[in-house]
Amino acid sequence: MTAHSEKLSRTPTLRQRAIVAVLALAGALTLLGATAMPALGAEAPCLADVSNACIQGTVKMSTGAPAVGVDITVETTNFSKVLTTDKAGKWVISVTTAGKYSVKLDPATLPSGQRLASTSANPASITVTLHANSGAVFKLESTSAPAGSSGTSSTAGSGITWDRFLQQAASGLRLGLLLALAAIGLSLIYGTTGLSNFAHAEQVTMGGLIAYGLANVLGWNLILATIATVVITAATGWTQDALIWKPLRKRGLGVNQLMIVTIGLSIALQYTFQYFVGAGTVRIQQDNPAVISIGAVTLTLQSYVAMGIAVIVIVLAGLFLLKTRVGRATRAVSDNPALAAASGIDVDRIIRLVWTISAGLAGLSGVMLGLVLNGINWQTGMQLLLLLFAAVTLGGLGTAFGALAGSLIIGMVVELTNLVLPGDFKYATALVILILLLLVRPQGIFGRKERVG
Repeated sequence: MTAHSEKLSRTPTLRQRAIVAVLALAGALTLLGATAMPALGAEAPCLADVSNACIQGTVKMSTGAPAVGVDITVETTNFSKVLTTDKAGKWVISVTTAGKYSVKLDPATLPSGQRLASTSANPASITVTLHANSGAVFKLESTSAPAGSSGTSSTAGSGITWDRFLQQAASGLRLGLLLALAAIGLSLIYGTTGLSNFAHAEQVTMGGLIAYGLANVLGWNLILATIATVVITAATGWTQDALIWKPLRKRGLGVNQLMIVTIGLSIALQYTFQYFVGAGTVRIQQDNPAVISIGAVTLTLQSYVAMGIAVIVIVLAGLFLLKTRVGRATRAVSDNPALAAASGIDVDRIIRLVWTISAGLAGLSGVMLGLVLNGINWQTGMQLLLLLFAAVTLGGLGTAFGALAGSLIIGMVVELTNLVLPGDFKYATALVILILLLLVRPQGIFGRKERVG
């Protein structure tokens, strides 16, 4: 989009305050929903976080009805526990040690007229990693049917079921939406300045750690802590541009030199976080989160609220860019800074606003990630950095809507890959998808082709 001749009003401060207020309100609503209904879904027994993993499954009879009262033994070195399927045929256990586990079904406890299909391994061997869900599948068949007449070995061996697919897809949507909050800001910074900000992910960490400090060290109410966190992180974005990036731009430093500065800033922030908070994982909300099951999908109440708030904030960001004079000016600067300046737009003021909004969005993302994932540490940003850049690049560098699309794709790929690949292979898969798409469409999904030469 090209810049129009309209001049940017000299009173954008009010709009800036309004934007920060909206972001703060969104964070407040996230925590309000999380604290207002603490008892909902409390019956769900397990939620994977940074300190544990969930092993689960559903046993159904050949008719499709749940198999109730079936004994399942989960064991590994120095650990063994017998579980019993509930009225929905489900079983689940939380474990705190990664590694190989044996899951065995007791055929003697099967309902009358049912037997274990020959295609189901018993015991099943699964690899468990922390902060992830793992499943074991046991296929039943009627005792009157020929042996092996139901089920397929591929499904039983891989552990892929419709329930697991829905669970991982929901987790992928959640991850994509929370990534999008930070990725939109990262993309706007690139669009207006041409800078790939490697320190942007540390704003996510900062948001989570500030909320932890305010809520647990100072004893603030979670809602007030979230509002203050968004304001503080937004202020750090304003301060960074005022003290670092604008002076360096005025001195004529190229984007490659500025990028190296962001790498140094990222490392400095990481070790600052470690110095003040420590190397361990901290929790913003100390109480165990309430969990809600909707069909085959089990997520915390905070997850559902956070996803809703993320959608609202993303929609507001889109309306801001499309419908307001400041938003149109931001798009004009992203499209052509020189032409935008010639049209009367204060480019430096727009860039300052972009840094402020981007940092606030990243801080809000950090608070919600800390609540949803039930923990945050000094390395959280570094672990998200490649996913953020993958999302921005996949969607198209410099485009806010492309960052949203890229984030959703990356989130879904990362979580769905966990159906077939163990551990952190899922992150490598996301990057492989990025490479393959860029080979076909180098500019990304929403990016525009550029003339070279």
